[in-house]
Amino acid sequence: MHAVVQAVTDRIIERSKVSRAKYLAALDEAKQNGVHRSSLSCGNLAHGFAACNPDDKQSIKGLTKANIGIVTSFNDMLSAHQPYETYPDLLKQACAEVGSVAQVAAGVPAMCDGVTQGQPGMELSLLSREVIAMSTAIGLSHNMFDGALLLGICDKIVPGLLIGALSFGHLPMLFVPAGPMKSGIPNKEKARIRQKFAQGQVDRAELLEAESASYHSAGTCTFYGTANSNQLMLEVMGLQLPGSSFVNPDDPLREVLSKTAAKQVCRLTEMGTQYTPIGEIVNEKSIVNGIVALLATGGSTNLTMHIVAAARAAGVIVNWDDFSELSDAVPLVARVYPNGHADINHFHAAGGMAFLIKELLDAGMLHEDVATVAGHGLRRYTQEPRLIDGEIKWVEGQVTSLDTEVLTSVAQPFQANGGLKLLKGNLGRAVIKVSAVSEQHRVVEAPAVVIDDQNKLEAIFKAGDLDKDCVVVVKGQGPKAVGMPELHKLTPILGTLQDRGFKVALLTDGRMSGASGKVPAAIHLTPEALDGGLIAKVKSGDMIRVDALTGELTLLVSDAELATREAEKVELRKTSYGMGRELFGALRSNLSSPETGARCTSAIDEIY
Repeated sequence: MHAVVQAVTDRIIERSKVSRAKYLAALDEAKQNGVHRSSLSCGNLAHGFAACNPDDKQSIKGLTKANIGIVTSFNDMLSAHQPYETYPDLLKQACAEVGSVAQVAAGVPAMCDGVTQGQPGMELSLLSREVIAMSTAIGLSHNMFDGALLLGICDKIVPGLLIGALSFGHLPMLFVPAGPMKSGIPNKEKARIRQKFAQGQVDRAELLEAESASYHSAGTCTFYGTANSNQLMLEVMGLQLPGSSFVNPDDPLREVLSKTAAKQVCRLTEMGTQYTPIGEIVNEKSIVNGIVALLATGGSTNLTMHIVAAARAAGVIVNWDDFSELSDAVPLVARVYPNGHADINHFHAAGGMAFLIKELLDAGMLHEDVATVAGHGLRRYTQEPRLIDGEIKWVEGQVTSLDTEVLTSVAQPFQANGGLKLLKGNLGRAVIKVSAVSEQHRVVEAPAVVIDDQNKLEAIFKAGDLDKDCVVVVKGQGPKAVGMPELHKLTPILGTLQDRGFKVALLTDGRMSGASGKVPAAIHLTPEALDGGLIAKVKSGDMIRVDALTGELTLLVSDAELATREAEKVELRKTSYGMGRELFGALRSNLSSPETGARCTSAIDEIY
């Protein structure tokens, strides 16, 4: 093993000794109960299979056949999840073919961050992860199931499913992806049109045409944002079948992979031949594997919260220092937009997951000795699936990249580190992703332009008051204040200023998501303004230094001056969510710091 990867892993293991032991003890206790539906009363069990067909009723009555719960995030407004409409029947059929039964255990909400960007609904985005976790746990709580299939792809949905699933960690579970849409117009061209629109050089009709040509069909968006980062993470952690992440929805291989996943989870149950609960797969080593792979590919900054939260659900304590130390050691070997011109389909064609995992394994940067849904050992994931004479077979993956502008070797990386940096200073702690930021833009020292709402920047820009070096500070965007929304409306404006030759950066206690691009963005700042963070005292004109090379994040104002300032008051914002706004506000006020995963600290926290 690479010395740094091993040292970080050892540190996480030591740090997590007590909490991980407690979690594993809970798993052992749950396992000892055997087939859970055997403890149900006749009335309980009759309710559980009342709507089943006669054969499935008979199978569930007996205790010799596995019953698999399906947790689905289907809706047909979210392009990535639209293909899931037909999955339950497909998965039930596959389970029946190996003598098992499947039932839909739960549906979970699945909001689209692409639709809610810049809209009030974005304030529910991060909170939806907690709702999904709770919904997943509720669905699995009926003691009817011997395993589960988890249907989710995007943003908060995969982390929520994973957190909820780990609360039933004694059960085997397998994620079933649906794949990315085929490539539309290049993402770089889409970004160019967005900037032209921000400058008033194209009209709304032309902008909508470009957006529609990019997001054009069922399937996951093709840029390397949080959705595709989720899929890569799940596969490297051994929670999806090898090579299943990036097969398009209409590829004949996709249906066969989905049916194979259903059959495999039946084998992983206590009634199968390879009992492997999800709580044993998700451990310190598999979590480090997920982090390493994300860093090596320039993955989403959202995962600096979601991995922390999911790890804690399994009794493993990970922090930003772990991410930063690993990032310094792990080279960047993939360039997928916004880190390059290619999309995820190009990554898949160039060698994809099999090549990536082989490169990192051979360099000692991934732990091979881990349990996976495909069996023991991550080396299995250097193979990729092929459809041969109608049957799925795994063959050795690419040993050399087919496109070295998209996917390269550890020996000849795009850059020596993963591009994620932990920033520290008198302002607090924040993360910054610079894998898409040119070296000349990685250090910015400039006066602050302070706003408390991303929508206010457009007027300042149109007035010409942003034509200068500046650090745009958006305060009051933290998880407790307003749900920590993503601030993508800022991207075209900041990108335009950078193209004009100005030194610009973003600083916020909000998020910028997996599509953080060419402008340096110090995000997830903690403590947030509502929690007394120094960002609440920043005034326009104050000098701020954002240094992604040294990790410095400093407000260049004297302590004496700061002592005279009153922190700008930030209140818990009420939003227009109809009758539910009081409930959402109460839940949001319980979200913790992003550095601890922005987890909900209410009583439901005990579930995970």
